[in-house]
Amino acid sequence: MSNTELEKLTFEEAMQELEKLVDSLDKGDVSLDEAIAAYDRGSQLKDYCQKKLHDAKMKVETIQSSDNIDTVPEKLSPFKPD
Repeated sequence: MSNTELEKLTFEEAMQELEKLVDSLDKGDVSLDEAIAAYDRGSQLKDYCQKKLHDAKMKVETIQSSDNIDTVPEKLSPFKPD
């Protein structure tokens, strides 16, 4: 599957496919060639899922950062010592 086809998957779909591949490899009911292809596909899915998680984390941090900026008063009154 190409990268453009991979990117059409949701995170959940990619995880589900990855779990199926891992299960079939764990059971050992695939040929060597199928196992190599499954391992390659699993590696692509893992990388894709990690990227999606990283992007989501960055988005959350950006939102949290902008939320913190909104709580800071726009203008601070000058400090006047007594």
